[in-house]
Amino acid sequence: LWLLMDSWTVLHRAQAGGALAATGPYKVIRHPQYVAFILVMIGFLVQWPTIITAIMFPILLVMYVRLAKSEERESEARFG
Repeated sequence: LWLLMDSWTVLHRAQAGGALAATGPYKVIRHPQYVAFILVMIGFLVQWPTIITAIMFPILLVMYVRLAKSEERESEARFG
């Protein structure tokens, strides 16, 4: 949850200034908020293993990976 909160704070500041987020967690991970979501989903899967969480995890994982790739293309087009 710390990673998610810190990532959103940095991203909000960068977007408000029209800049690329490159500080805080973004120095190390290009999409720290997605990594945080995936870690939370793994936690749910370990703590509350149900058929629904087992089915939804790979679906959400693929969706976040695709979204990250799409955002990378948009960022590269905008910021170079």
